[in-house]
Amino acid sequence: MTKPEHIAIIMDGNGRWAKSKGLPRVAGHRAGVKTLRKLIEHAVKLRLNAITVFAFSTENWQRPEKEVDLLMDLFISALESEVEDLHKNNVKVTFIGDRSAFSSKLQNSINQSESLTINNNGLSLNVAANYSGRWDIIQALQSVASEIKSNTLAIDEINELQVASKLSLANHKDPDLFIRTGGEQRISNYFLWQTAYTELYFTETLWPDFDSTQLELAIDWFSNRERRFGKTPEQVAQTQNQ
Repeated sequence: MTKPEHIAIIMDGNGRWAKSKGLPRVAGHRAGVKTLRKLIEHAVKLRLNAITVFAFSTENWQRPEKEVDLLMDLFISALESEVEDLHKNNVKVTFIGDRSAFSSKLQNSINQSESLTINNNGLSLNVAANYSGRWDIIQALQSVASEIKSNTLAIDEINELQVASKLSLANHKDPDLFIRTGGEQRISNYFLWQTAYTELYFTETLWPDFDSTQLELAIDWFSNRERRFGKTPEQVAQTQNQ
């Protein structure tokens, strides 16, 4: 079975899961954290290389203030309670996104998690927080523009590789597999550049119900995809036979 090297996940459906059970939305988010922990444990067992989860988008600030505050508190408590176990399991934790909007307490928790796990070489767990695909592209272009202004890069030297090298997670392979739970079928401003040739997997399963079996179903689906990257099926077959 061909396993994806990098899986990107939108963990959607926490609020609807809670509502279906007559619980407050924050109960769904707490359940979602537990689901993520179990998924990471299974990913380690499967020896997957990298998982990037969309934890909080720039658009999520538009949610009710009380819910955002609860999410930030949950974010901090989850980091403080889970990072030691992640470290023991050789998981490297990296955050992407504009963290300047977060409280100093949350920024410290993020920095400590990254520092503790920086030398781990097992699963790479990347957390997109206050992230958007458009922000990612804009900050990459700003970096390119800065190099042009300082005369370290000529305009005619700008190409896809130059821009890609400035994006978040430039040191990672682009996601092979994108998973979105909760029934919605859109990318929602997540990895707009990096998902150009990613296989998109949508499931009706709400995130708190997404378990190891569901993950393996997605991986099985991926393994049966023919990834041509613009080539003909015959060219792909020829390459595989070489």
